[in-house]
Amino acid sequence: MSGRMARFALGAYQATGTLLTPFVGGYLAYRAAKGKEDRARRLERSGYASADRPAGPLVWFHAASVGETNAVIPLIREIRRRDIHVILTTGTITSAKLAAERIGNEAIHQYVPLDLKPAVSRFLEYWQPDCVLIAESEIWPATLMELGRRRIPQILVNARMSDRSFARWSRRPALAEALFENLALVIAQSDVDAERFRDLGARHVMMSGNLKVDTDAPPYDAAVFADYKKQLGGRKTWAAISTFDGEEKAAGIVHRALKERDEQLTIIVPRHPERADDIEAELVKLGLKVARRTRGDALTPDVDIFLGDTIGEMGLYLRLTEVAFVGRSLFAEGGQNPLEPAMLGCAVLSGSNVQNFREAYQKLARRGSARMVRDTEMLAKGVHYLLTNDGARRTMIEAGIGAVQEMRGALTATVKGLEPYINPLTVKARLLPKAALQR
Repeated sequence: MSGRMARFALGAYQATGTLLTPFVGGYLAYRAAKGKEDRARRLERSGYASADRPAGPLVWFHAASVGETNAVIPLIREIRRRDIHVILTTGTITSAKLAAERIGNEAIHQYVPLDLKPAVSRFLEYWQPDCVLIAESEIWPATLMELGRRRIPQILVNARMSDRSFARWSRRPALAEALFENLALVIAQSDVDAERFRDLGARHVMMSGNLKVDTDAPPYDAAVFADYKKQLGGRKTWAAISTFDGEEKAAGIVHRALKERDEQLTIIVPRHPERADDIEAELVKLGLKVARRTRGDALTPDVDIFLGDTIGEMGLYLRLTEVAFVGRSLFAEGGQNPLEPAMLGCAVLSGSNVQNFREAYQKLARRGSARMVRDTEMLAKGVHYLLTNDGARRTMIEAGIGAVQEMRGALTATVKGLEPYINPLTVKARLLPKAALQR
């Protein structure tokens, strides 16, 4: 969150919220019209519950979107194994769908309340969490302040602090300290992240590594995979995944440049599938034939692009290839998670703008499993080299699998760091009658 947003939200916390109330409905209606809010569950964003609170100890997890949700699923299961109930809040429709598919009734899902004092207070009054675990970099001032006022322990897990966010917070040290001192514990992804949180005023900080390394490989439908493999025959493939605006066109240009030599199929999986119509139109303008997953189009030999316009099927798309370019790195900034393609046996290519996953890329690159490209031309050369050089591709794949194995251990470290907060809840939960725990 930027300093400007932080000051606004902190002011909203200190105010009664009355003057802001008329704008909340309009804001949610706007997001619903854009397909970013679930109309049927909009009241959850104002702190109104749509599920019953179970009896016994309750931990509130918050994960902003799909990546954060995937990262905390193993941790949620560890907490549930201790008979502690979990409520998971997320901020997007896609993450809500992922939560329903991956964890089902293991946790109660709600949309996160807006960072306004009335919404946050309403949420907390109803759910009364014993502890709050916030994933990665979600810093919401009104929520932090209200939790601090109620003396509810709040812990950042898998915490990271980007270059841009650190620079912004550093320009407002008093505000940063007023917020970060409310955190009972920060469990950071890296030593750099840990040091940044300390500099900004967090009192208790430890380093665990990246929870995303300890997640299971993304699932897939074996029957669907077998059908697509049959359609492909022996055709070469490469994928551009988690792409942002401009990167789909770049993938199309790469495909067109290599088509005569490699006769490959290009798989494009946009970070936001709702852009699929625009992406298809752009690719068609390049003279490319597009098959879409949502239409069930066949991967016939004349198809150039397989557009993966679905949610929760990354495991399918990555298993159809051994070469993956990871997006939000060529034109956009920040990067996306390279660990999933590495653990699923892909040689990884990426642009250079990977600040949010710097340590993961460094470790993959040191092992020789990830390569950076400067532009579309260099991407085309990298894809062609890996498609035509089996030895180099296999070396990168094996290096990536080895690097992921070396990086594991964050879940164990995180659970150990949480013990002072979780162990008392475990004792309390296991003293309750079984019937109460099942409600």
